[in-house]
Amino acid sequence: MSEQASSRQLLSQLWHKYVKKHRIKLTIAVFFMLLEGAAYWVFVNQLRPLFDSIFVAGNEAKIWGVALAIFGVFMVRGFGSFIHRSLTAKTGIEVVSELQQDLTGHLLKLDMDYFNKNSPGGLIERVRGDTQALQAFASTTLITLGRDLSSFVALLIAAINIDATWTAILFVGVPLLILPMQILQRLIRNQSRKARQASANLSTRLDEIFHGIKAIKLNNLADHENERFADGLSLFVKRQLNAAYSKNAMLSTIEIVAGFGFVAIIYFGGQEIIAGEKTAGEFITFFVAIAMLLDPLRRLASISGAMQGALANLERIQTIFVQTPMERPEPVAEKLNNPLGDICFDNVTFSYGDVPVLKNLSFVAPGGKTTAFVGPSGAGKSTLFNLLTHLEIPAEGNITIGGQNINTLDASNLRKELALVNQESALFDESILDNIKLGDVSSDPDKVVEASQVALVSQFADEMPEGLHSLAGPRGSNLSGGQRQRVIIARALLRDAPILLLDEATSALDNQTEKRIQALLNEITANKTTLVIAHRLTTVMNSDLIHVMQDGRIVESGTHAELMALNGHYKALHATLEK
Repeated sequence: MSEQASSRQLLSQLWHKYVKKHRIKLTIAVFFMLLEGAAYWVFVNQLRPLFDSIFVAGNEAKIWGVALAIFGVFMVRGFGSFIHRSLTAKTGIEVVSELQQDLTGHLLKLDMDYFNKNSPGGLIERVRGDTQALQAFASTTLITLGRDLSSFVALLIAAINIDATWTAILFVGVPLLILPMQILQRLIRNQSRKARQASANLSTRLDEIFHGIKAIKLNNLADHENERFADGLSLFVKRQLNAAYSKNAMLSTIEIVAGFGFVAIIYFGGQEIIAGEKTAGEFITFFVAIAMLLDPLRRLASISGAMQGALANLERIQTIFVQTPMERPEPVAEKLNNPLGDICFDNVTFSYGDVPVLKNLSFVAPGGKTTAFVGPSGAGKSTLFNLLTHLEIPAEGNITIGGQNINTLDASNLRKELALVNQESALFDESILDNIKLGDVSSDPDKVVEASQVALVSQFADEMPEGLHSLAGPRGSNLSGGQRQRVIIARALLRDAPILLLDEATSALDNQTEKRIQALLNEITANKTTLVIAHRLTTVMNSDLIHVMQDGRIVESGTHAELMALNGHYKALHATLEK
């Protein structure tokens, strides 16, 4: 598809999906733009009698009439300007808000693989930066097209009425603009695209700085990170300036061509005035009309440059909308028939990109029992949970719960039967109470409080100024690691799902709290199917079944006593980890 055809398609999609529904407001706005632009014609036509009939002829009686007419013109322009600017601003804000909402909603439907490949800062820039830049362009363009186009036409008609020949002479150099304009348009679009990418890179860098501020301070990396940001900022400034230079070059080209036109008008017009064929009033009125005409012409010309920048923004936004979730089998069942049934992995293979993680993995986690997974880092333990929760899809093999293939289930309904506790579970900048409630947003407030008490959250929350209503802070920054972990456990308790997934669930707790929470977990897992990942083997010794993983495979299975008796991988791991 050609760049021109692609541009038309992008603009067509924007119009039909977001802008078209606002056409009544836009029609009213355009009417007042035309009214404001047409007022120029009235203004210019008052100049000839002002010079010829009043100043030259000395007719003082007509001064007030012409003055009031000109004042009326500015009244109309002021009123029309307020109406159309307000309507276009309202439309622009509403369109961009809807676009941001749809963009965020679409992103939330994409697979984890997309988020693994795209930085948060870059995505934030798409949702916020690109759409807001689009809003600024849209508002300016609507005003320019409506008001300035009508002003240009009105002033052009006024100029033609005075002298069509003079007008033709003025525009004889317009064909010379075509080639430079085409070249500059391509340059502007290219530079704008690069500028938006540089802006996204800056957002990514800031996101990483603020998320990693603790590590930066501990490792004395402040100057290093500031230099890296400065390098990115320097590139962004360069891209922005290149785009600005290209836009300014378009306007300068118009000025130069217009200058030749004015020279020709002064020469030919001056000769006709000297010969008595034209009056000074006609010449001055024409000159003023043309001078005023250049202003809307400049703004209309700048639309071309701004349009290329907007298309670059649209292209970046469109790259998200064209992403689709990984194809999954059409769900044939709404929910699990037997959530407490055995969980089986049958010859499951999975890779992150080209890196294999699980290789023909098979195991059984008995329903209603506690099954633990141990092994060195990188063995693929956490990947099991990603597959079981449908965050990832296996390349080969089947995963069943109670004999039911989870690929036949709706993902959201499957996740209702699961509760996950891990170190990466997110806390949001909301109250501790609201963070717990995310386990089940429809829960009764009393149940939320009860879960907080059982998970020992109330133990520290009661000491905070607003108790459970105290803010957790961005990513739980107002809480210690152990406190965050307790909130996550409370969230899982509130969910009360039949399948409990524990990934290093007590790793961030002190010894005393860990013992209390571990006793609690042992109590609540009695009637659940529980899968546990742990590096400290003391936390899984009492599990009903332990699977030892290495290089994406199960190498040993059994109880703690059975595995120790084998004198194999588990015993070696035990000797290493429990020293």
